[in-house]
Amino acid sequence: MGVVETLLNSNPKLYVKSDERIITDADRDEDLVDEFDEREVFDLIRNINDPEHPLTLEELNVVELSNVKVNNEKNEVIIQFTPTIPNCSMATLIGLTIRVQLQRSLPARFKTKVLITPGTHSTEDAINKQLGDKERVAAATENTALIQTINQCLATVEKYSH
Repeated sequence: MGVVETLLNSNPKLYVKSDERIITDADRDEDLVDEFDEREVFDLIRNINDPEHPLTLEELNVVELSNVKVNNEKNEVIIQFTPTIPNCSMATLIGLTIRVQLQRSLPARFKTKVLITPGTHSTEDAINKQLGDKERVAAATENTALIQTINQCLATVEKYSH
């Protein structure tokens, strides 16, 4: 007998994706020093696949451009994400996946904070604490099964970035 998993949010609301960013000549100029902006960082995370659905975090409105903040002077990136339901069991995994994607993609000088949008999850404080704990995040990314799941979520990002 097979095990049937029930999804907590089996019919999520879908949102329209943003247009692709237009690459300018200045973007292509390797000699020009340009700072990271919110759209650039958003493009790094928008196509992350949701762990429960064959949809991206942007399509589910889990990540939005308006919830991405970049401070180049302080070398800081802050992302707020919104789980699809207030008791989403995948919220920690989603936050961890966003954090791993940013660590892999941004220069090491950036400190990244990934937080649940205030008031959108029943255990947001506990999850934010986990996502902000470097040692817990490091331990989680050394877990083979967990990193395989994260890599599956990030496989969609690779598809869109080429």
